[in-house]
Amino acid sequence: MLRTALKPTWIAGLILALVVSGVFVLLGKWQMDNAASAPPPLTQTETPVPLTEHFVPGKAMYGTEADQVVTLAGQFLPDTDVFIHPRLHGDEEGYWVVTAFRVQGAPQDEVIPVVRGWTESTGQTDPAPEGEIQMTGRLLPAEGPGPEGIEQTPDGTVLANLASAELINLWDVRSYAGFVAPFEMTASGAGGAADGEEVGAAVAGSSLEPVIVGPQPQETTYNWMNIFYAIEWVVFAGFAIYLWWRFLRDDHLRAQDEAELDRRWAEQWKADELQRRRAQAREAKQRAVEEYERFHGVPASASVSASASQTSAPDQRSQQTQQAQRIQQTQQSQEPQ
Repeated sequence: MLRTALKPTWIAGLILALVVSGVFVLLGKWQMDNAASAPPPLTQTETPVPLTEHFVPGKAMYGTEADQVVTLAGQFLPDTDVFIHPRLHGDEEGYWVVTAFRVQGAPQDEVIPVVRGWTESTGQTDPAPEGEIQMTGRLLPAEGPGPEGIEQTPDGTVLANLASAELINLWDVRSYAGFVAPFEMTASGAGGAADGEEVGAAVAGSSLEPVIVGPQPQETTYNWMNIFYAIEWVVFAGFAIYLWWRFLRDDHLRAQDEAELDRRWAEQWKADELQRRRAQAREAKQRAVEEYERFHGVPASASVSASASQTSAPDQRSQQTQQAQRIQQTQQSQEPQ
């Protein structure tokens, strides 16, 4: 098989199979790399960055963008408070108070929902701070709309999930696809508060409890679909090599069969040729005998017998002469001296 494999055709086929296999292996590696989804390191997510530089409105939030501590400035929109229920604060169940916050520097003056705090009931809340606000908090992805829908109460609107799609319809403004849970909110010297003064739920005497969201667990998740695709690409790579070997083996076996047929044909031809030549020799001998008989007028067998008899007669006379000479010598030796 090595002699067959060293043919230029099969060497070129091997190179092609290796190239195809290499491409399949790279595709498998790409799928395997995409299978693992690791969260950003804490050194990255816990370093505050401007919201307008980290995330843009009008697009879904990726995992690499979520859970980031961001800074933002702007103003709360009046009369946009909504309650998200149920939400836990320790072991107690209550409500998140969420208000639209217009982000300074947003492309089209978009707002982002801000969780101002937690309350036990809708009747215990504080109005949103007025004026320019500086805020530092954690950016989190928006939730999906719930089947419970929207509930209107005397104290305000209650939602089951903090969903940007529902809030956009309620507020009738453009919004980021996410929300911020602030660590601190400070005033910029307007709205009756001193510059740098805390105005959030952390203020003493506030009816709201701060909602502090810590970093997400640093766990790497795996997408099994990508892993299966990676295994498939590796199988395809092996199949490309196997396909080349199978074609090479078939060519080698075909060449062996043809060589065996050639050998059998040669042996058969030699046997047939030897038989043909023997038959020609017999025919030639027969024609020679017939020509001899026709020329001499006697059977060839009788001529051979006569020849043999003529050849034996002188031998007999020679033997008789030799015998007479021996007898004469014997008689002479017996005579008295």
